[in-house]
Amino acid sequence: MFIGYLANLQEELSLYPKGIQAGLKFLLETDLSSLAPGRHEIDGMKVYASVAEYETETKEKRRLEAHRKYADIQCVCSGAEIIGAGPLSGAGAVDEDRLQEKDVIFYKSIAQETELLLTAGMFAVLFPWDAHRPNCNPGANSSKVRKIVVKVAVDTLDRF
Repeated sequence: MFIGYLANLQEELSLYPKGIQAGLKFLLETDLSSLAPGRHEIDGMKVYASVAEYETETKEKRRLEAHRKYADIQCVCSGAEIIGAGPLSGAGAVDEDRLQEKDVIFYKSIAQETELLLTAGMFAVLFPWDAHRPNCNPGANSSKVRKIVVKVAVDTLDRF
């Protein structure tokens, strides 16, 4: 897992795995404010983006999730949210397994969860070994958020 700023991508882009670079280049080179909600293909099923607009919710209403086939690049375009994140190895009992249909599995708890505050222009990259709880309130009140989640197939990631 790592977080960053779109404003720094020109200096950092070459440091990331190629599949992640493709998703980050899309975020860097696209007018994100004009993208319609829904799915946008970048490289077929290997790299694609989903645009969503929503109100954040309390942490208690959001479920902890993980994926197997894809890494997420979660980029906040407007608003702010907390994403809880922690090592998948510390996840507790499975709450719901939808890996076959939707590449998502939900967990009831996690031993260690760090809160990442993402504001407009920030992104977080979450790998299959990172459990995460997106769309949480950034404070006492909810926030209206516009976010793009780029899904990057794990087989596009360079491994050392």
